[in-house]
Amino acid sequence: MISEFKDFIAKGNAMDLAVGVIIGGAFGAIVSSLVSDVITPALLNPALKAAQVEDLAGLKTDGGILYGKFLAAVISFLVIAFVIFLMVKAINSMKKKEEPVPAAPAGPTQEQLLAEIRDLLKK
Repeated sequence: MISEFKDFIAKGNAMDLAVGVIIGGAFGAIVSSLVSDVITPALLNPALKAAQVEDLAGLKTDGGILYGKFLAAVISFLVIAFVIFLMVKAINSMKKKEEPVPAAPAGPTQEQLLAEIRDLLKK
């Protein structure tokens, strides 16, 4: 049983998953800090003040439903999703610049293909 466990742990899939979870956690901390420490004070708070809803999370109805908290969570999700989109887009564009695309191998010309077809039809 111990040798089977060692084999399972040593497999590439388990190691890749572990690395992905760890990197994902670290990346999540970076994105959360960017959103809460940079984007929210610079962009979101002035927009909420302009709309006169600075304390969005405190809004509630007579029945005690805290719809403001829900709206704040939705706005937070959208901001985080947009920041992740921008970061992934920037990383993908850097990858494209780093990796030169190899030129497609030169194939036969149209005349060569037509000649081959003609020769096959003659046979």
